[in-house]
Amino acid sequence: MTGADGELARIARRYARFAADEAHGECEIYEKLALVVAGSEELLAFLAGLPVDRRQPNLFLAAVRHVCGVPDSSERLIQIVRRQHERIRAVMLSRTTQTNEPARCSVLLPLLAQFPQPLALLEVGASAGLCLLPDRYGYDYGTLRIEPAIARAPVFPCKVTGKVPLPAAAPRIAWRRGIDLNPIDLRYEEGAAWLETLVWPGQQQRAQRLRAAIAVARQELPIVVQGNLLADLEALAATAPQDATLVVFHSAVLAYVAPRAARDRFAETVRRINAIWISNEAPSVFRSSAESAPPAPTPGSFLLALNGRPLAWTGPHGQSIDWFGSL
Repeated sequence: MTGADGELARIARRYARFAADEAHGECEIYEKLALVVAGSEELLAFLAGLPVDRRQPNLFLAAVRHVCGVPDSSERLIQIVRRQHERIRAVMLSRTTQTNEPARCSVLLPLLAQFPQPLALLEVGASAGLCLLPDRYGYDYGTLRIEPAIARAPVFPCKVTGKVPLPAAAPRIAWRRGIDLNPIDLRYEEGAAWLETLVWPGQQQRAQRLRAAIAVARQELPIVVQGNLLADLEALAATAPQDATLVVFHSAVLAYVAPRAARDRFAETVRRINAIWISNEAPSVFRSSAESAPPAPTPGSFLLALNGRPLAWTGPHGQSIDWFGSL
């Protein structure tokens, strides 16, 4: 096998894993399209012509959808890429998978409510900052419901198992900031439209809740500064009020920080600034934490950790918490 053939095989495996571990049971059309990519030399060659960090299934499928809508067949997907490859490539080079999923606040809230109040929240990889507003939304944990603080704010359903320390109310937040390489500005429809494009086809309720969260954010836009989490975190953290508990958190972000040594440097920075650290990431991001966790209940689960200590498996879109740890 040549080097080029090996590269195509690696991309094919990535798309096959995405179909099996992420799209299966969540989005039938994306599962089918990802398998089409995995079996098409033409599509794999197109992806191989992109930088390594721009080949993600979510980014490719969103770019195709952005350009021509969701293909309804394998033939249609191949035809679109054949005819519109330049436009699709341009989108993939200029955009990133900044899936700003506000429902992930559901899995963060039980931890945020445990810390001394008020809180100073600092999110890395914040995108448009929708996860900086956990006190504005409502939550339905089945046995407990927390009403939203703002009219017409979304209520996020979250299935819980295990001894989840469900809060009686949302936390008090005195300060909130985000940092992102390319923040999305919700004052412009283009940014909001891209966020909605990243919601998978058929997930209408998720898209509706996203639109409701955007409407909430537009009432008082969270501040998200442009910067690099490896270089600019410490300076931004220094601006937080001293009388608030500083919490640094991230969700589905550190997987895009490579190599692992870079992620380790980030963790060292968080510890150095004496912040409480919440990580909600794929288990491969911090393997040392994942090794001490029980097996994940479903493929594609995220691992929720506090200061590097694993506590729960979570649904990637905030739809579930499977608690196994202790605070």
